[in-house]
Amino acid sequence: MAGLLRLRMLPLVFVVVLSWVLSPFAAALSSDYYDHTCPKAESIITKVVKKAMMNDKTVPAALLRMHFHDCFIRGCDGSVLLNSTAMNAAEKDGPPNISLHAFYVIDLAKKEVESQCPGVVSCADILALAARDAAALSGGPSWNVPKGRKDGRISKASETRQLPAPTFNLSQLQQSFFQRGLALEDLVALSGGHTLGFSHCSSFQNRIHNFDTAHDVDPSLQPSFAARLRNVCPMHNKVRSAGATLDSSVTAFDNIYFKLLVLGKSIFSSDEALLTATTTKTLVSKFANSQEEFYTAFVKSMIKMSSISSGGGQEIRLNCRVVN
Repeated sequence: MAGLLRLRMLPLVFVVVLSWVLSPFAAALSSDYYDHTCPKAESIITKVVKKAMMNDKTVPAALLRMHFHDCFIRGCDGSVLLNSTAMNAAEKDGPPNISLHAFYVIDLAKKEVESQCPGVVSCADILALAARDAAALSGGPSWNVPKGRKDGRISKASETRQLPAPTFNLSQLQQSFFQRGLALEDLVALSGGHTLGFSHCSSFQNRIHNFDTAHDVDPSLQPSFAARLRNVCPMHNKVRSAGATLDSSVTAFDNIYFKLLVLGKSIFSSDEALLTATTTKTLVSKFANSQEEFYTAFVKSMIKMSSISSGGGQEIRLNCRVVN
């Protein structure tokens, strides 16, 4: 309720939501956008993603996270793919994005698509399709991705501060998602993307050391699970690669994340936050009990998120790392 009250006091947020959700760009997206201009685009991208996954099991999680981070800053315009220049620090060099990787997969897909259909398929669309493939090829759901995004020309590292942090509480998460036209069900469903992936210690250190004045460890964590995390990530951890997988079936897109969340075995504060309100807790339980329900909600929310636009996309980049 506190989050809702705070949102009502922010009329500018409503303007942002309207401009992003009702943008002509978002309305122009269609599943058959390239059917005549580049009919093999999707199969080419899927083939590239599949090959990359065979060589590196972290690729699916990387592509899903990359797409999420792209859409939450300036809408889904491929701005996260741009390199920094001497005059500008780009999104990929913002603190929350330093650990993003697998950009080479998008580069390879773009190269293959360009060889078939020069100047037709945007980098933003390639990323959206690659994220879908990441889920589907990991055993998760597949869906028809609406296409027709244009690539943006602006990318600022400073704007990555707008990304929801792993330390956010439910009110902060709700506000971040609401600003982008996403509801609580979208928040819970998209959090299920954590079924793939890995986190470094720094993102959950707050839960296992000096949690608050009364507890060294977050009391919502299952004790033996917390002990394992503390063993991997001691107070003064100096191993840069140290961390934990986000669920126990890290390469499979399933509903194990939700099952573990209910048992007190989540990694981030933002995961645990989903259990702090009846609405979100009910959704967590529903998805933990039914993988089919989770898949249905995830697809719906991914399509909704991947249609976010600020209207800033202007071109079809020839090189995803550089504006034309």
